[in-house]
Amino acid sequence: MSVLKIHHRTTYCYNRPVSLRPHQMMLRPRESRELRLRSIDLTITPGAVVTWAHDVAGNMVATATFHDMTDNLVIESLAEIELDAVAWPVFDVAASAISYPFRYTADEWTDLGALTTPQYPDPAGRLRTWSLAFVRGEPTDTLALLKDINAGVLAWISYQGRDDEGTQSPVHTLERGWGSCRDMAVLFVEAVRTLGFGARIVSGYLHNPSQELAGTMGSGSTHAWAEVYVPGAGWITFDPTNRSVGGANLIPVAVGRDIRQVMPVTGEFFGMSDAFDAMSVEVSVQA
Repeated sequence: MSVLKIHHRTTYCYNRPVSLRPHQMMLRPRESRELRLRSIDLTITPGAVVTWAHDVAGNMVATATFHDMTDNLVIESLAEIELDAVAWPVFDVAASAISYPFRYTADEWTDLGALTTPQYPDPAGRLRTWSLAFVRGEPTDTLALLKDINAGVLAWISYQGRDDEGTQSPVHTLERGWGSCRDMAVLFVEAVRTLGFGARIVSGYLHNPSQELAGTMGSGSTHAWAEVYVPGAGWITFDPTNRSVGGANLIPVAVGRDIRQVMPVTGEFFGMSDAFDAMSVEVSVQA
């Protein structure tokens, strides 16, 4: 078990005072059998009224409401967790899902809903063709198929960090041949959805004490990866950026159908269109 401290600081600078509209923050790690939250402290400058609520996916969301005009906004989170995820997990897949293709139960299919449906247009079916190339036969081993696609993303796509906003479409990522961790996560999720799997995007932090993992410049950073629902085993973690399976080194904060639903901080300001000056994000994950 590892005890980790996560320091996340987001700073917005404006070249003149602006009015801040409500901002939503997903910064609280998701507790599970493998992760226990010891404490979290959220500090916001200028002062704000903060309320907490769960969203439709069960993520804990903080909403900050501001009253004063300001030329800067600083959101700082300090969390301490216990992480007990093994490096080489064994998954107890249900007999009905050991081989692909398989069928989710009626209840599973209903509850997974949009998580089984690709979210990006692909009229030529290029992504499904790419995904089908990993299916070695019918039937084929389910876990082996998912691991092959996970490894295939990194084989086809070179990791490259991007500071600009937004996410590339999966087809665009395939055409470009490079992308950030969020681009790779979206590509993997959309690829397995074309094969009928229920999958979701995860955002959180990557703990990288050896500094050998992609997706971070130091001991830790924000990160994006994926989870696929497999009967019996439940939600299985796949990190295509590092070709890894399981939650070791990963600290989930939010899960969602689309990457836009799991952004750490979202919000708007009211003021002149050229008032925004700069934004910076600093993350540290330390034992």
